[in-house]
Amino acid sequence: MAPPFSARIQLLLLRAVGFLIGLIGQAARAFGGPKFGSRTTGPVNEPLLLLSAIQLAKLIRQRKVKCIDVVQAYINRIKDVNPMINGIVKYRFEAAKKEAHAVDQRLSEKLEDESTLEKKWPFLGVPLTVKEAFQLQGMPNSSGLVNRRDAISKTDATVVALLKKAGAIPIGITNCSELCMWYESSNKIYGRSNNPYDLQHIVGGSSGGEGCTLAAACSVIGMGSDIGGSIRMPAFFNGIFGHKPSPGVVSNQGQFPMAGEAQEPFQCTGPMCRYAEDLIPMLRVMAGPGIKRLKLDAKVHLQHLKFYWMEHDGGSLLMSKVDQDLILAQRKEPVKFVDLLGDHGKPINPLWELIKWCLGLSVYTIPSIGLALFEEKLKYNKEKYKKFKAVEESLHKELVEMLGDDGVFLYPSHPTVAPKHHVPLTRPFNFAYTGVFNALGLPVTQCPLGLNAKGLPVGIQVVAGPFNDHLTLAVAQYLEKSFGGWVCPGKV
Repeated sequence: MAPPFSARIQLLLLRAVGFLIGLIGQAARAFGGPKFGSRTTGPVNEPLLLLSAIQLAKLIRQRKVKCIDVVQAYINRIKDVNPMINGIVKYRFEAAKKEAHAVDQRLSEKLEDESTLEKKWPFLGVPLTVKEAFQLQGMPNSSGLVNRRDAISKTDATVVALLKKAGAIPIGITNCSELCMWYESSNKIYGRSNNPYDLQHIVGGSSGGEGCTLAAACSVIGMGSDIGGSIRMPAFFNGIFGHKPSPGVVSNQGQFPMAGEAQEPFQCTGPMCRYAEDLIPMLRVMAGPGIKRLKLDAKVHLQHLKFYWMEHDGGSLLMSKVDQDLILAQRKEPVKFVDLLGDHGKPINPLWELIKWCLGLSVYTIPSIGLALFEEKLKYNKEKYKKFKAVEESLHKELVEMLGDDGVFLYPSHPTVAPKHHVPLTRPFNFAYTGVFNALGLPVTQCPLGLNAKGLPVGIQVVAGPFNDHLTLAVAQYLEKSFGGWVCPGKV
């Protein structure tokens, strides 16, 4: 059903505002903002930065490489590159170095053999970055909301605690979109993140700071949260791997904002990394007891898999009818976005904030204001909910039966490669290419497939049936071998 006329008028106005913002953004890129000698970050010259997390942990356990040298190598890279991309928004360098020295000290005492160390600490000494929306003890946890500028985490999110327990060493927290509700990572606290392959392009969202940090070799492993593509879009735009697990496998606890009861089935926390071989070990750790629901030890024979694919949705029945309507219609009394903007305090007036934004006086970003305005017009009754729920269940049943336990579905990650800054405001619903699989509750791995002629990453989503994550992860490793996987920015 089409939205009411007044709602369509507001959408057109917002699109017009977005278009003007795009023009302003082009002028800003041409005449203002920080100037760099190159539109890409420089290549990597330190060999330690070109090893996977599993390889680094093995070298550290074998005492062939000191943990402090690994951590220091990443710190040096961050200092060189992060001013360009603004991926990491708060450093944790001194604490990380102390923890690295502690690892080296323990290894020097030779209390455990390599096998014992691997079992207890599979990521011993490996640098880790954490999306700012996750709690990391002693670090900010604002999700880019000005009202939470002074919010400091007193504990760790569940997945952060599990990775730290596995030996990983956090070196910083990464940028996100305001309240994790937009696919360009920019907010009023930390500013905007830039794509390491071309600084004039976006990094995606909401886990965009994590995506560009990993792509620029400023980190080796990280984590994201995904309620409409917030792991997969940044992974796609930045040419890395990202996995949205089957729902309910990895804990979402310790994030802000937390998904409401109705949105919880859509939200997933998952690994992000440069190398496909790190995905399964990361998922094993991050899932904790939830790992029992998966079949990660099962041997996958790619020649026996059934492959399905679509080049685009093309207005087809398979995608367009579950696009935005299902995602929005299935909100059964969720927490309102406008309430989150007020951080559960005094509610805001979205129209008034739009006027203030035009005058440069609002503390909120235009995507958040637009979403709050749009939310006010979404009035779904019980009968409409039942109708859209039936469509979702029908499509879910069709896909699950088609894929079975031995099928994967290849689908575009986004209609375009990483667009330039501000362009998403003129294309607010392009995240449907990823969001549909949140609505359907299917596991998806985002895989890089190299760079296009302009040097921007391209890639593909690999989808499987419920709890068949092992299939998409196996295909990811195959695609990495076939297409080369992550490509270092600035590489000649």
